[in-house]
Amino acid sequence: MAGWFPLRATDPRVQTIADPLSQATPAPLDSIGIVGGGQLAWMLAEAARDLGVALHVQTPGAEDPATRAAASVVLAPVDDVNATRELAGRCGAISFENEWIPLEDLRGLEGPGLRFLPDLDALQPLVSKAGQRRLLGDLHLPAPRWCPLADVLQPELPLSPGGDTDGLPPAGPPSPLQAPAVPRLPDGFRFPLMAKASRGGYDGRGTVPVADLGELEQLLDRVEPDDWILEELVAFERELAIVACRDRQGQVACYPLVQTHQHRRVCDWVLFPAPVDHRVEVFARNVAASLLTALDYVGVLSIEFFYGPSGLQVNELAPRTHNSGHLTIEACRTSQFAQQVRIVAGLPMGATEAVVPGALMVNLLAPEAGDDDQLARRRALEALPDAHLHWYGKRGGGVGRKLGHLTLLLQGRTAEKRELERQRLLAEVRAIWPLPHQPA
Repeated sequence: MAGWFPLRATDPRVQTIADPLSQATPAPLDSIGIVGGGQLAWMLAEAARDLGVALHVQTPGAEDPATRAAASVVLAPVDDVNATRELAGRCGAISFENEWIPLEDLRGLEGPGLRFLPDLDALQPLVSKAGQRRLLGDLHLPAPRWCPLADVLQPELPLSPGGDTDGLPPAGPPSPLQAPAVPRLPDGFRFPLMAKASRGGYDGRGTVPVADLGELEQLLDRVEPDDWILEELVAFERELAIVACRDRQGQVACYPLVQTHQHRRVCDWVLFPAPVDHRVEVFARNVAASLLTALDYVGVLSIEFFYGPSGLQVNELAPRTHNSGHLTIEACRTSQFAQQVRIVAGLPMGATEAVVPGALMVNLLAPEAGDDDQLARRRALEALPDAHLHWYGKRGGGVGRKLGHLTLLLQGRTAEKRELERQRLLAEVRAIWPLPHQPA
């Protein structure tokens, strides 16, 4: 394993995880708010109800998943600040289902009677991929080489009055005209590359592989370069993820490291525990603790990693509960959703250790049009041994949309046995609920 870790767990730049629950917590709140009403907010509302905490949501649709379990609903778009002000009147702390929020507009709502958790300063560098990359660089944490997409546009020499300069300075006075900018990779970059929308991309949306100069030029014709970043394409053996959390007293805890698998850049399945050396998990936990501590972050933070010949590298950060942590509902002492509710409400953090040898979470993606036998398929999934179905109750949506997930508990005590279980169970699930052939 020598040379596989850009930083060691003992490196002074990497924070270690403090003992959780060692300090007293403030008086808890009996009600909290969530901006957003999708499946993450629904699972937060379910967890809040079990904890005796009233959870109020702000969401645009009366039939959005979270409306079924919320204590009350403010029907409004998630970027409607006046609606968030109304939500604030119903609770003492507000959190977010996702990071697509008008940060600067929300600052006027902060005050002694209301806290945003995570707070807006902690969220600021996390709401864009460019901000995340700068943060990782500032903390010297491992991540793929990147640049703003706009950096590939290099102006040519000024045009002479006669047209072509042949690469020489113009003979007469400089012309105000400039030749069109042409794509040119910054030093150290080589094709193939990956382009990503800096804001708003998810489930494979907002990511574009770029194989050569021609594809780069096509991308530049379609997008605003200032709103995208360009990254080196990482050769990896596995994709991993970890869900970490930090409470109001600064105590940090992490859930077990998991392996994720993508289908057309959308999460297909998640396996716990990740089949990697324990030192990889230690390093991932310390990276998480470094980020949480540096940001003074309060709440749940999810980190996606690449793992391969270059070691462990951070792919993306999600300042919220995450698809990779759904299996914590059945597999861990405290789910990621209950943990977020506990932290925002000021309750003590719950234990994060696993209560089963392993688990497999499979996303259930919307099938092609014409497949209307979903109820029978759901019943067949529920009949599988040690299976736990979570159906989001979404209305409409296109092919590939996440409609629910299934968690299956594993019994194998070794990585090899769990891998055999994973293969067998995944085949059974896909025989009942196939992956859609069309892209999401």
